[in-house]
Amino acid sequence: MDIAILSASIIAISLIILLLMGVPIAVSLGVSSILAILPVLNVEATVITGAQRVFSGISVFTLIAIPFFILAGNIMNRGGIAIRLINFAKLLTGRIPGGLAHTNSVANMMFGAISGSGVAAASAMGSIIGPVEKEEGYDEAYSAAVNIATAPTGLLIPPSNVLITYSLVSGGTSVAALFMGGYIPGILWGLACMLVAFFVAKKRGYRSSEKITFSQGLKICLDAIPSLFLIVVVIGGIIKGIFTATEGSVVAVVYSLILSLFIYRTINLKELYEIFKESAKMTGIIVLLIGVSSIMAWVMAFTNIPEAISSTLLGITNNPIIILLIINITLLFVGTFMDITPAVLIFTPIFLPICEKLGMSSIQFGVMLVFNLCIGTITPPVGNILFVGAKVADIKLERVFKDLSLHYIAIFIVLLLVTYVPAISMWLPNLMGY
Repeated sequence: MDIAILSASIIAISLIILLLMGVPIAVSLGVSSILAILPVLNVEATVITGAQRVFSGISVFTLIAIPFFILAGNIMNRGGIAIRLINFAKLLTGRIPGGLAHTNSVANMMFGAISGSGVAAASAMGSIIGPVEKEEGYDEAYSAAVNIATAPTGLLIPPSNVLITYSLVSGGTSVAALFMGGYIPGILWGLACMLVAFFVAKKRGYRSSEKITFSQGLKICLDAIPSLFLIVVVIGGIIKGIFTATEGSVVAVVYSLILSLFIYRTINLKELYEIFKESAKMTGIIVLLIGVSSIMAWVMAFTNIPEAISSTLLGITNNPIIILLIINITLLFVGTFMDITPAVLIFTPIFLPICEKLGMSSIQFGVMLVFNLCIGTITPPVGNILFVGAKVADIKLERVFKDLSLHYIAIFIVLLLVTYVPAISMWLPNLMGY
């Protein structure tokens, strides 16, 4: 236990110091992990073991899915899909009071699910819908708040690279089961924000969108079907066992290429070079994070840090409701200053064993974990979706918070439901036999 306390203290202190110094998160994780194990092993053994753990951490077949889903998302981001999904969402929600806000919410849910990127959703939807909302009398701060609040839904609704990362670090939780588990929480997040939009529209007098004729609606549907069919092909193939998540990611790349190059014709061959280069950069960052986090996971296991934290937490109280509340508060706090991928890599081995002792499935914990950290993407000081959404709307952050606070309340309520009602994240996986 003494070794666990010493190692945990070294990791925490060195990690905080390195991050405050501006050292990249991947380097900070690796260095703090090495420092934590030095009191136990000599320098030579530490370096050799660390190198082995990095190699074994990235030598996982499932990991190949991440670069392919990133590539597919980047292709679709530039492939003219956003405007088609917006038109389709408008067809579904335009007649509700405050129709454009609902359109923004539904479009973010669909685009985020297809691209797997909340930042891309916030950027694409904000730049297209924002000016239209301004023309129709919507408050700019409110429009930006709706866009920011609903953009993270795509990180829960599959395919989700974050859930794939969690699958790796949690010891092989089924990716397909996690994908199924993320659907209802992601949709509930979006619906909660739409409920806020409905009441705001009633209070402020935001009207519904103009009626669309049958012929216009049919054209919009036909135009959007190829994009939406990607979800059916990829997720349906994974769930039905036709192909694995890794193979599904390759299918997503091929499908998005065909869609963008030959059907929509919005990307030419010259643009593919930039898309591949950007995808390679993003992949490199994530793979490096996963590799160095393997060192930390091994250090934690070797020094019994998770067991020490579990004993301490369970020593405070044995009430599952209180313990889960403490874990949620911790993750919400962590999400405000740490990006979602490294947070998943660090805190999964710490909190998963505790939640499993309480009888929580690793699927439900994974969804709860990602849900918490998604909230961090729309909160300062490191909320990347918050900053992107505000920048796209060309509005100061302080103006957004008043309207965003209403959405925080709705999202927190859904988080509590995800935490304390297992069926929300487990019903679909159980239905599919997971």
